[in-house]
Amino acid sequence: MIDGTAGVSGRRDADEALLDNPEALAEHDPGGMLRHTASAGAQVRESAALAAEANLAVLADDGRPRAVVIAGIGTAGRTGDVLATVAGPRCPVPVIAHRSAGVPGWVGAADVVIAVSASGRSPEALGAAEAAHRRGARLVAVGAPDSQLQSVAERARAPFIPVPRRAPARASLWALTVPVLLAARSLGLVKVNEADLAETAARLDADADRCRSSAESFVNPAKSLALGLAGSVPIVWGSSPLATVAARRFGDTLSANARYPVVTGALGEAGRGRVGLLDGVFGGLAEGERDIFAEPAEDDGEGTRLRLVLLRDGGLNAEDDTDEPLAVEERRADAVQTLAERRGVRCDVVTAEGGSALERLASLIAVPDFASIYLALAHGLDPMAVPAITEMKELSNQ
Repeated sequence: MIDGTAGVSGRRDADEALLDNPEALAEHDPGGMLRHTASAGAQVRESAALAAEANLAVLADDGRPRAVVIAGIGTAGRTGDVLATVAGPRCPVPVIAHRSAGVPGWVGAADVVIAVSASGRSPEALGAAEAAHRRGARLVAVGAPDSQLQSVAERARAPFIPVPRRAPARASLWALTVPVLLAARSLGLVKVNEADLAETAARLDADADRCRSSAESFVNPAKSLALGLAGSVPIVWGSSPLATVAARRFGDTLSANARYPVVTGALGEAGRGRVGLLDGVFGGLAEGERDIFAEPAEDDGEGTRLRLVLLRDGGLNAEDDTDEPLAVEERRADAVQTLAERRGVRCDVVTAEGGSALERLASLIAVPDFASIYLALAHGLDPMAVPAITEMKELSNQ
């Protein structure tokens, strides 16, 4: 183990054996991040029930809005990206994820603001809720019960959907996302029915079982993915807008849980420039100089290589209207896999499964979520306690 500055401890090299020792995993995960992540399916069911108890039908009284703004930061902000991609290109109004305090200057009485905060006290969500109330916009609030955000919603006589605070925000994506989707459904912007929610919850349950700590690495897709990423610079690209949301989510969890630097984005955009990373000093140049019989480098970063993770949507909804033909998306994904292979850059592929956009998104998020935690544990890091995040908040609040 290494003790670094500011009380940070861990190991530079991943301990592969630790991942197949459930007792050691539990010891290194005192906050229960694996358990919290395994609750994703339960989060879907509980949040759907809580949203059903809120008076969301009132949102439709004033008709279709001009635009919908989802205000929040971090995981809460990611819910806006989920809504936009599930609504798809056929959504009749703009859906905008807003990650700053307040709301855009054009927001007014014709718009809807959904303020999201797992704690119910983030400045971004609170500022947006207050601004929406002042400007006469319709407001929906999602967050911890008995919080400041609930107080703002009550003053504005706006629907509030409570999300019990049982886990850190980054392990509560589904608890925060489902109320946002159901609020948008009340506005007629998305088609998410009870069957979609049930199938998504079942998918998350099944993936949690496949990724459980007692499943050994050779049959556990999350542990295999984590070990493949160990010691690398990950590049995570999504083949479609939906897969790109999952790619950016993986970047969030790799950074926060495993403390890995990561490049994420849309494969189409990467093809206009970032695909050149495969030729660079961590990609083709490094792989070309590598002796395949040599021991892995043990000094300061000489052995670092790119590792490509490609999230493929799979083209399962070929009848949907999309921004580009699915055949183009598939050819592009095949091409980048071929490019990586030619340069010796290893590539992991996760392909979406499921009949609805929501279930497909869940299938692309679940295994990477677990992989980020296993990667942290392999390095001796507590995936829940991130000293830099705590210090950043303390310094900012001063």
